[in-house]
Amino acid sequence: MKFSTQVKPISYLKSHAAEIVKDLSQSREPMLITQNGEAKLVVMDVQSYEEHEETLALLKLLALGNREIEQGQFRPAVEVFAEMDKDDLQ
Repeated sequence: MKFSTQVKPISYLKSHAAEIVKDLSQSREPMLITQNGEAKLVVMDVQSYEEHEETLALLKLLALGNREIEQGQFRPAVEVFAEMDKDDLQ
């Protein structure tokens, strides 16, 4: 994702808020807001934000799972499925 096409000063955000909301909702492209020439914040639509958060949560779960595997903290799938089958029969 390139922010170079969506860089605006904070004064633009202040004076064009409604237009920005409409544009971001349609384009789903985040906008980088600058203050005194420095990047200060990223503005994005809610749906994109929620998708981003879900992606991060999944990546954290994968990283945690990989760490547990590296530390030997796992059980073979065959054992897990056998235990599940045994529980279903009871």
